Amino acid sequence: MVTGRSSLGDIAACTVRPVITIVVRVWMPDRPGALGQVASRVGAVRGDVLAIEILEQGGGRAIDELTVLLPDDDLMPLLTAEIDAVDGVSVESIRIVEPERTDPSLSALALGAAIAESRSEERLDVMVAGIQRFAETDWVVVLGKNEPITQVGTPPDMGWLTAFLAGSEHLDGLDDSAPSDLLWGHMVASAITVAAGRTGNPIHERERVRFSLLLRLADALVLPHPVA
Repeated sequence: MVTGRSSLGDIAACTVRPVITIVVRVWMPDRPGALGQVASRVGAVRGDVLAIEILEQGGGRAIDELTVLLPDDDLMPLLTAEIDAVDGVSVESIRIVEPERTDPSLSALALGAAIAESRSEERLDVMVAGIQRFAETDWVVVLGKNEPITQVGTPPDMGWLTAFLAGSEHLDGLDDSAPSDLLWGHMVASAITVAAGRTGNPIHERERVRFSLLLRLADALVLPHPVA
């Protein structure tokens, strides 16, 4: 709330509504000009595109993530309608994020550095907290010999999860048939498995690759961890 005196000497009160940062995930044809059309629709509602990341590409389609600055959250439905009006384009999801949200790839690099700089006994907890933050998941769990070692958030039924992970040991978490709400990876040197999940926002190929690369780095840093 900003309060000041008017020229008439009366007390004038006005509320300054801060701009908001949103993330829009968009399916679009993989053709020249499609992204430009989407960007022009963002500008039409007084939005400012801050960043663009290609999450998935193939079969003549692309899934792009746009970080956008909007002057008002009331404009979100209008922005969705404007983007959906572009031929062959549809909005997968739109959500408000914190203004200081860092580019996910930079966040993954920063997490790798934080793990390396931490004391050996703290690295596992640093990794778990960091994964939840940069991958924007609801939960993260670390398992050793199918027993949970540490976790944040509330994972699904542990019986189902351990059975799924045991059955996926021949996969690398990048398989096209992977569940859209689950990330996982086996850290062989550390003798642990890491899984993370979220609802309402499908996980795409680039996110899986980023997660997999982070676990490869962490595997060289996190010591084998016995089950408590």
